[in-house]
Order: sequence, then structure tokens, then C-alpha cells
Amino acid sequence: MTILKVGMISFAHAGHPENYLKGLLNHPNVIIAGIADEKKERVDKWISEHDIPYYADYRDLLLTDCDAVIICSEYRDHARITIEAAKAGKHILCEKPLGLSIEEMRQMIHVCQEQQVQLMTAFPCRYLTSIIEVRAAIQRGDIGEVIAIKGTNRGVNPGHWFIDAERSGGGSIMDHTVHIMDVMNWIMEVPVKEVYAQASTVFYDIDVDDAGMVHVKFENDVIGVIDTSWSLTEAFPMIFDVTLEVIGTKGVISVDALAQNNEIYGGSSNKAQWSFWGDDLDRYLVEGFLDALLSGKNVPITGEDGYKATAVALAAYESIRRDETVAMAPFEKERLA
Repeated sequence: MTILKVGMISFAHAGHPENYLKGLLNHPNVIIAGIADEKKERVDKWISEHDIPYYADYRDLLLTDCDAVIICSEYRDHARITIEAAKAGKHILCEKPLGLSIEEMRQMIHVCQEQQVQLMTAFPCRYLTSIIEVRAAIQRGDIGEVIAIKGTNRGVNPGHWFIDAERSGGGSIMDHTVHIMDVMNWIMEVPVKEVYAQASTVFYDIDVDDAGMVHVKFENDVIGVIDTSWSLTEAFPMIFDVTLEVIGTKGVISVDALAQNNEIYGGSSNKAQWSFWGDDLDRYLVEGFLDALLSGKNVPITGEDGYKATAVALAAYESIRRDETVAMAPFEKERLA
């Protein structure tokens, strides 16, 4: 039986690292090689409960014989850690967004290609059953030709380093454009040619955008619109939403992708609560990464996918700065080398 040794680098991205680790712990073909985090208190629970080796410096983890790493650092560190991991011969699952500039994302992809390691981007929304069914319906032609597509990935203000532009690359547009943009790219299978965006700070007293609308035009002239705001309050039962509406010449598909819950009315709270029973996205994402490595296949969501979605977020900020529509540079694989 083939065994993969997998390490985790940073638990800075709250929530997801814990879920990814659970996926590793539950996989029969995985040994956890270690957890690296400069803040030991963030991972104390996990290393003590499961007897996992701890590294204060991720470079020491990269010196081990692990086969792959999962990177959940602050966004500004994605490129540097990915490049170092690739040069150490490790396959990589990198949290979104892939990088904070076109140049560094190209370098990330190039180095991984050069070192013959796989680079996967963390886009768990592809594992939502409803999104999978929407893509299949469009491919069958159930609603005719697609005319327009709109989606939301509204969330709660995550605070901490997420609202520090130097560490996160921006606000809600950087944080939430990429998930829905990847879904749109996956469904449409056509490159984006133009981006126009507007953003503001209306919900919180912070120095980055917390509300934004990103408009894209695909090369086949289909229009896409994304609401990327941090407009959900703490009272909302979930920390983000994922909705999609696809308008075709013969019909419309509307999806509330996270509407997989029971409503609980009990005495422990003065309001209704949601008990989510639906798709375990982070586990499916990790399993997709591991299964690809174990079977010798290509990872299902590539570094190129991460590049294409993040490039739209970067173009959105450029559109806001210039207050005009921005043309997207064509994505050409040969230019990455």
C-alpha cells in the first residue's frame, strides 16, 4: 500500500487548516509528517492530541522526507513558501488566492513545472454537489446557450491580517472574488477578456474594501457578475454564502449552494440556528489532492486555475484604480516557462 507523508505549513488561515488536517488524519494512506507554524499556540491542540511533530520554521519541515505540503499561510507568503517547497521536491496544495501578483504566480507555476511537482489551488466550491450539477446541466444544453452568470460569495469580516492589505493583498475583493470566479471559469471553459469593478468600505471601519461588485466579460461575450462583499453580520448562521444564477436562452438555473442544513429551534439560543449536514468541501478537496498523488494523475484544480481566478481579482483592483474597464492579458502556458 502506497503511503504519502504530508506536512502542513501555517494555520494562519483560520478554519480551513483544521479541516484539512482532519482530512489527513482520516485518510488511510497518509502519515502526517509534521505541522510548521511560527505561533505554536495555534497548533498546540493538534500536535498534542495526535502526537504530530512540530516545527517552528517551515524550512525544517521541508528538509524532511515528506512527499507533499498543504500551505495555509497569510496570502503574502504563498508564493515564497510554494517556491521553496517546490525546490525541496514537495507536491503542494496552496490555499487561495494563489499569489498576490501576476509575476509571482507565473514563477510559482514555472518552478513547480521545472521541479516536476504538482501544484493544486484550494477551491473547494468545485466539490459542491449543486455546482457540479449546474456544470453538467450546462454541458448538456439544458438551458440553451448561456447569456449571463452571476454569483455571490458574501462573508463575515474575517478581521486580523485579512484586513491588512500588505499581508492579504486587499479586502473582500481579493478574499472572495476567486472562489466564484473559479466556479465560473470551470463552468464556462472560456477565458475572461475584460474586467470592470467597483468597491468601497461601507460595513466596517477598516482600511480595505469590504464591499465590491466585479463584472467580467468572457471571450464568447457572456457577462458575469460577482458580489464579493463582507456584508454578512455575526448573526448570520454561516460565515459565508455561495450562490449562483445562470441565465440561458432556454431557461435559468438558480442555486443556493450551501442550503444543506436543518433549522434548529431550541432553548439554548434565542434565535433559530442552522445545523449543516451537507457537502464536506474541505475533506473532498484534500481527498482530491491525495488521490491524484496516490494514483499518479494530475491534480483536479491546478496552479493555472488559481492563476486565472486570481488574475481577475487583480484586474478588478486595477479597474477600480483607473475607473475603467481593464483588458485581461491572455493566459498562455508557454509564457510561464
